[in-house]
Amino acid sequence: MSVTDDPAVTVCFVVTIDGIELGSFNTCEGLGCEVVLEQREEGGNNGHLWQLPTRLKFSNVKLSRPLTRETEKVAKWFASMTGGFSRKTAHIEARTGDGKKVAQWGLLEVVPVRWTGPSFNPESPKVAIETIEIAHHGYVMEG
Repeated sequence: MSVTDDPAVTVCFVVTIDGIELGSFNTCEGLGCEVVLEQREEGGNNGHLWQLPTRLKFSNVKLSRPLTRETEKVAKWFASMTGGFSRKTAHIEARTGDGKKVAQWGLLEVVPVRWTGPSFNPESPKVAIETIEIAHHGYVMEG
């Protein structure tokens, strides 16, 4: 394995939605898809069920990070939805600790699902974490 092929051990995820950068996040969960199968029985054939692919199902993507000044960007993005919104294209870029791009995913027709702010409790001092969750309708890979 060459030095340039080393896996990204330390990564951050930079999120951009239609050119508006929401900043970098420490965790990213839910990138993936699933083929939904429909089972059909064939008369006279008791040996198996037919597994027929019907559609692709995309899971929601959750991104988390410690509270930063970039939180305002997320708040503005969610606030812009109050008067209605249009579906946007998002890009999630995985970067190494020194900022080199490792991989990129494009998400089609992004819909915001949830923003969860930090919980403040003086009895349990923890890092203040925020999480955003977005739904999408497929991937676009740009070369």
